[in-house]
Amino acid sequence: QVQLVESGGGLVQAGDSLRLSCVASGVTYDNYAMGWFRQAPGKEREFVASIFWSGDNIYYADSMKGRFTISMDNAKNTVYLQIHSLKPEDTAVYYCAADAAGWGTESPDNYDYWGQGTQVTVSS
Repeated sequence: QVQLVESGGGLVQAGDSLRLSCVASGVTYDNYAMGWFRQAPGKEREFVASIFWSGDNIYYADSMKGRFTISMDNAKNTVYLQIHSLKPEDTAVYYCAADAAGWGTESPDNYDYWGQGTQVTVSS
């Protein structure tokens, strides 16, 4: 059973940077794709970025290009999401997800496993 545990969220000021972590356990195949999503209050879950377990094939939502960086440390079974120049509109719960089929698409429906989320709050 795959388990995902996010960490690294918190209360930050606009302009700060933050690195979120997602530790994955139970991933036994290297064809998984890992994704980061976020969900703000009253809004739908939004795709941020995805990366193949191998560290290749990185994708970003068009609106996320530039300030977000996804990366993978296979030795630690950890996926990271670095966010630079945080804005109040980045306030959301950030979720890590695993796609066993390895597509890494933007649709949350294609992901099989989800973490509990980590809250990021950006004050102006």
